[in-house]
Amino acid sequence: MISDQLNSAFTAVGLSLRSGFSFSASDNAPPGLSGHPARSVLLVGNAGAGYWPHFQRWLSEQPAPVQNPLDTWCRQMIGGIAEQVGARAVSPADKPYLPFQQWAMRAEGLRASPLGVLMHPVYGVWHAYRGALLFDVEISIQVPRSLNHPCDLCVSKPCKKHCPVAAHAGEGFAYADCLDHVRGHDGADCRERGCLDRNACPHGTAFRYPTEVQRFHMDAFAG
Repeated sequence: MISDQLNSAFTAVGLSLRSGFSFSASDNAPPGLSGHPARSVLLVGNAGAGYWPHFQRWLSEQPAPVQNPLDTWCRQMIGGIAEQVGARAVSPADKPYLPFQQWAMRAEGLRASPLGVLMHPVYGVWHAYRGALLFDVEISIQVPRSLNHPCDLCVSKPCKKHCPVAAHAGEGFAYADCLDHVRGHDGADCRERGCLDRNACPHGTAFRYPTEVQRFHMDAFAG
């Protein structure tokens, strides 16, 4: 099966074949490799930070600084594997933006946490979608769907209480307040340890990103 081939290929670089589905006739499917609307999409990402040593090894081998290095690495890894199986690779950073979060919710039955990150019943908030493969044919993949949303069972909501500027305490994300704090003199703890609200979530802690990974992502956020 092509999913077995893809699982092996992505595992070799610390990524994983996350989920997927076939588009219906009523979907506004993006074009596949042929230029016609794709028939299927398979999402690629990570659970935990198994990709990190592979990415760091690649980064150390680059002859010059790379702009947006993680996006670049993901595009190279996913794009190379897509070529092997006759698929078109797309990235969440591509413009016009594709509905990766909606695709993930449809495929895995996930919903957003109060942080905006999709809550996974096993991985918690420590996972991401790094790209997708668009196929001109229908591809089946068996993905367990989430029956329970852990946030519904969480009474204390610690993910809304640890941010120094209460960025997640209201409805939505106070982006500007968060960014100003992280960039400011008092934001050193957030820059070094990662988002304090995210780290306070009790779900999926076995998959929590190491400090150096969180620092990398926070540096990218702070610019």
